[in-house]
Amino acid sequence: MARTEVLVSGFGGQGVVRIGQTLSTAAVYQDLKTTMLVSHGTETRGGYVRTQVVISPETIDSPVVENPDYFVALSKAAYNRFIHLAKKGLVIYDPAYVEPDSSLTVKHIPLAARDTAERELGRELYANAIVLGAMAKMMTGLVDKENILKAMLERIPRFHEENKKAFEIGYSLISKE
Repeated sequence: MARTEVLVSGFGGQGVVRIGQTLSTAAVYQDLKTTMLVSHGTETRGGYVRTQVVISPETIDSPVVENPDYFVALSKAAYNRFIHLAKKGLVIYDPAYVEPDSSLTVKHIPLAARDTAERELGRELYANAIVLGAMAKMMTGLVDKENILKAMLERIPRFHEENKKAFEIGYSLISKE
């Protein structure tokens, strides 16, 4: 396994930081090296949030994501701001917020996290757990599903049963190629 870069971005309140924390913690459980950077806009609420996670079996020379293997776009502004970095890998986007640029050659995977959370669990709050479940499927062979789930339940203080269900829904929405 080589260095793997994950960029997650959206707006405040979507759980972007928690997704990054969860993936980083899961990597540590597997004795991998990991870094995480968080940045956000100057707005108090609703501004953009970005988390950059790097996972590697080797020492990480830079925590900056420059060419993400996984770019998760949870808002139109996030997609527009960072899509230029996604030259390879996968772009995972929520179609409730993002209309992808069809002229790009990088692979796009729609993940209707918000709408699925509302439909299946009654609250948009669980969308980030759906994203983590989908990430667990896509990152098979890199970070174990069980470790991502364990890390998620440690990072999310409440509603464990609902979040577990959301995680499994997200996992089932992705077909592993």
